[in-house]
Amino acid sequence: MFDGSPSRREFLKAAVAAGGAAALSACLDRAPDDPVPAGTDAFEALPSRQHAWNEFCRGDDHGNVEMPRHQVLLYLDLDGEGPPDEAARATVENAFRALDRAYERSHEGVIWSVAYSPRYFDRFDDPLPDSVDLPEPRALSPFETPDFDRQDALVHLASDRADAVLEAEQALLGEADEANGVAVDADLSGVFSVASRRTGFVGAGLPAEHQSDLNGIPDGNPVPEASPLFMGFKAGFAGNQATEEYVTIDEGPFAGATTKHVANIRQRLSDWYDEEDRYHRVMKLFSPAHAEQNLVDGVGDNLGDDSGIDAMLDRLRDDAFEFGHVGHAQKAARANRDEEGNVRLLRRHFESADDGVASLHFPSLQRGISAFEEVREAMNGTDLTDVPTVRQRVNNGILEYIFVKRRGNFLVPPREIRALPTPTGEVPGLAD
Repeated sequence: MFDGSPSRREFLKAAVAAGGAAALSACLDRAPDDPVPAGTDAFEALPSRQHAWNEFCRGDDHGNVEMPRHQVLLYLDLDGEGPPDEAARATVENAFRALDRAYERSHEGVIWSVAYSPRYFDRFDDPLPDSVDLPEPRALSPFETPDFDRQDALVHLASDRADAVLEAEQALLGEADEANGVAVDADLSGVFSVASRRTGFVGAGLPAEHQSDLNGIPDGNPVPEASPLFMGFKAGFAGNQATEEYVTIDEGPFAGATTKHVANIRQRLSDWYDEEDRYHRVMKLFSPAHAEQNLVDGVGDNLGDDSGIDAMLDRLRDDAFEFGHVGHAQKAARANRDEEGNVRLLRRHFESADDGVASLHFPSLQRGISAFEEVREAMNGTDLTDVPTVRQRVNNGILEYIFVKRRGNFLVPPREIRALPTPTGEVPGLAD
């Protein structure tokens, strides 16, 4: 069985962060006795939607989806100029099929996806169809100056098993001959180059274990052991998340796809823990009413499958005047509901200790990138700064503690056209 002791979890997180053959070897030496579940040759039985992860993840007692504990983001540049040829496309698909054969699509195996950037599609003469809302990344607030991720592709690997996610990465990059006992007969190394490798983790215990070593977390180990995130509370409640069906593009050549925005956000939490008491942390993260009514126990397990934020939206400006603060979730939710009340974004964020800095990788799925941009604008709370106590970053949710360092936009195509698709949704040279 899996040994979940702090020392073991710390070792596994460090191995994923380090990457490479040595880390994989060390990780395999300490892998649990349970085998990693194998994949399948019946590719047609796999979900068409690459972003269909929920049914393959763990759930908590309230039905909230819990993302796999270890995650790797591989930002890839396509070699050469112009569009890829059929030989490259066949190689990429064969590399992806090796993963399908090797690993069950589950939190105990490997869940993964590949996505493509606007710059990738600019290699072709044809434009993307109007049904795909995929602009170049841009700054989304007047106070951020992020770098932009314009690499051609993004591979996202996730598993509760550090040995599995590392081995899958090695197989994709041509650094392993086998993956979970399955021969690897193709890899990405002759088609793509790795421009950036980023890692992270999520789940109760992991942030607390790593806090003492990180720039951005104050002394004294303030992050609760029960918290899945550095800020000390749960997030991603099922009732406050879009469904996978809702974020799926439903027409055009990329029907079955979704768009993916990924931000990297540095966290500076000294003031969060040293200057703010729990009452004000709850107020700033959720809403003033959550703090006043003591709605949040511990890290928020008592909230069940819904944070209750929808009940707090109409009172936002009144709260700003009465309490001198507005809540992060309260602001963002204003734009994160459609006319029927459906949630628009599906957020799958996870923490990171890359480069010794406390940060957050923030993947968000939505039908079109414009939806994310609208929610981010609401989260900025610029329209509330006419309230004397609310400034652009002060008393304005959690903006005082988070700093966007990178942004990127990507299209996650259906599995059937995942290997270097054209803007018209075709994969020339691949058999059906």
